[in-house]
Amino acid sequence: MAKKLVIKVTAGADAPERCSQAFTVAAVAVASGVEVSLWLTGESSWFALPGRAAEFALPHAAPLPDLLDAILAGGRITLCTQCAARREITEKDVLEGVRIAGAQVFVSEAMTDGTQALVY
Repeated sequence: MAKKLVIKVTAGADAPERCSQAFTVAAVAVASGVEVSLWLTGESSWFALPGRAAEFALPHAAPLPDLLDAILAGGRITLCTQCAARREITEKDVLEGVRIAGAQVFVSEAMTDGTQALVY
């Protein structure tokens, strides 16, 4: 099993099942003791902002705020630099514990030995 899991989620409310799957896999991995780095890109970028996860609903899925909290508690969440800029989101806007970083950091994380990368 990979020692680290890097997950890039590109979907938000525009593709709720794909979005929920990414957050669920990340939270389950954290709960299983895997080192997790979740990247918010595209429409999922909005979930870096306070209160936005509470607006997301998908029947028969775990509440997104709970998944987000679990990931923040035991993993890392990163908002894509370009995605943040396109949405005029800054470091002062995001949830505590969320960082903003770019593609070079993503590639560096994904290419580390013992790492599995997934994209949703």
